[in-house]
Amino acid sequence: MGDDSSTSKVAHARSSLMELIHTQIRRTIEEVLEWELSATLSAERYQRGVSNRGGYRNGRRRRRLSGPTGEVELTVPRAILNQPAAEGREWSSRLLPRYQRRMVEIDQALVAAYLAGTNTRKLKGALAPLLRATPMSRSTVSRMVCALKQQFEQWRQRELAGLKLKYLYLDGFSMRVRRDGKVVSSPVLAAVAVLEGGHKQLLALEMAGSESAQSWRDFLDDLVRRGLRAPTLCIIDGNPGLRRALAEVWPTAAIQRCQVHKLRNLLAKAPQHSRQELTRDYHRISYANSLRQARLHWRALVSKWRTRCPAVVTSLEEGGQELLTYFRFPATQWRSLRTTNAIERLNEEFRRRVKTQGALPGEHAALVLLFALVATGQIRLRKIDGFPQLASSQQLAA
Repeated sequence: MGDDSSTSKVAHARSSLMELIHTQIRRTIEEVLEWELSATLSAERYQRGVSNRGGYRNGRRRRRLSGPTGEVELTVPRAILNQPAAEGREWSSRLLPRYQRRMVEIDQALVAAYLAGTNTRKLKGALAPLLRATPMSRSTVSRMVCALKQQFEQWRQRELAGLKLKYLYLDGFSMRVRRDGKVVSSPVLAAVAVLEGGHKQLLALEMAGSESAQSWRDFLDDLVRRGLRAPTLCIIDGNPGLRRALAEVWPTAAIQRCQVHKLRNLLAKAPQHSRQELTRDYHRISYANSLRQARLHWRALVSKWRTRCPAVVTSLEEGGQELLTYFRFPATQWRSLRTTNAIERLNEEFRRRVKTQGALPGEHAALVLLFALVATGQIRLRKIDGFPQLASSQQLAA
């Protein structure tokens, strides 16, 4: 009996605490709305004799807003504006826009659950602790997804001429999607830009039939059509189709081949027992302190492995000096520039988020999902290493 009584008291205390928080949230929102209106009108409530008044209060109305503690019933002030650009128009809060029925946090939680792979029919039950008694129709999530689709279409058509582009990561990865009733693996072409301030930005996503030169050419042509100027440096994985397309579209851009991809190629051609030794020899090139030192280690590797495993040397020479382009840039940026890890990590996060969904319902749905994961902050792109030197850095002579 004692335990039951204690449990009941704790439950009652929790309920009272939630009610107190709920009440305080309502009061805070109403106070903020009053403050916003006073700032707009340049006059407090009941204040007289204001020469530059922006309008007059016009009563109040009730609104319902869903929040983390449940549905809040608010008393919202009203006003008529007399400013030149808004003569006779009713005031609308920027903090609580007209027709908004849920706090932003609620919408973010719904979208996040959807993007994490939750079935739309299960969202209401999964978010019940957050929604509490808030009503949510079956079409709520559908409307949010439609809004994401509209944002995606606007994003993929936006102008790029204003971007202060420095570097560009380009890579492709595969996703399982349904096409013509079958589950197929389709390549997604992706571009991540490094801007003048060091920030990375997802520039484009496109589903293609293959990673051929023509597919990459079409992808790059679309970026140019939207105003993107040629980058100083392109970091790529070594795909031959992408390399040919870059030579046609941006022939003056420097090319950095991903050293991680090249090491994988070398190891695939070496005997199992010698792979650790080859990795050490290759890392002496990758982590050299200067271009001169890297070239010395390069010649040493070629001399050592030409007779032991000619295929390793052939593959290394195929990459050529494009494996060492990053030495032309500030040393603080070398770690970020010598590999495509920036976009590879993005691809890995994409795969992790969608693996629970098996196959996505279609190509467009897959692209919307990938875009939304970045646009909603589910996936974040950090600044490039050495970004303070980025604005003033120039490519050095080879």
